[in-house]
Amino acid sequence: MADDTKVPEPQIQLRRRGPLGALRSSFLTGLAVLLPIGLTVWLIWVAVGWIDSWILPFIPQAWRPDSLLEYYLGEKPPFSVRGVGVIIFFVFTVLVGWVAKGIIGRSLIAWGEGIVGRMPFVRSIYNGLKQFAQSVLTQGDAKFDKACLIEYPRKGVWSVGFVSTPARGELAESIPDDDDVLTVFLAMNLLPPSGFLVFVPRRDVIILNRMTVEDTAKLVISAGLVYPEPGSAPSAK
Repeated sequence: MADDTKVPEPQIQLRRRGPLGALRSSFLTGLAVLLPIGLTVWLIWVAVGWIDSWILPFIPQAWRPDSLLEYYLGEKPPFSVRGVGVIIFFVFTVLVGWVAKGIIGRSLIAWGEGIVGRMPFVRSIYNGLKQFAQSVLTQGDAKFDKACLIEYPRKGVWSVGFVSTPARGELAESIPDDDDVLTVFLAMNLLPPSGFLVFVPRRDVIILNRMTVEDTAKLVISAGLVYPEPGSAPSAK
């Protein structure tokens, strides 16, 4: 005989948040809003001060902003003026770029690079820094194209990376694989400029079509704490 006795379902009681819990939640929400703003302003302030510390020593003391304010106000200003060095650096850089595009500028650059090319140690440093600056600052093909996933450092363990360019020249010819080989940069957490450069066959690379390079960089820098919007999914290519 079947027992028709119904077992009462357990009732889940929602725990109400007390005044301290609400205060804590509001504090954390406000902190999450103010912390990025504060850090951004602080980093800009520090960067501007660093540039000023390099540029202002080349300006005569009488023409510096603090000296001019002291002259017109009749007393030393209670704050230090920042940003003048950034403006001077910007104008100077624009003028250098404008001159470098002309015939005279290109001739001077070629002449200077010819002198540097005769210095063994300095030549290697200059050429490396020049290629890095051109890759990062110019809007050409030398940039990260897409984010990807590869099995590294062993099979079954996945690492996120950045696809730069297909392998070329002797590297592509020396790798014993019939498939195209992609150049993938694996950035180290919290230190994006450093990492590993690996060459992987295209079939072993999963391209992330919905995650942009910026989203992937945030994921790496935050050590996996900041993920892109929900719903993004990788797809093989």
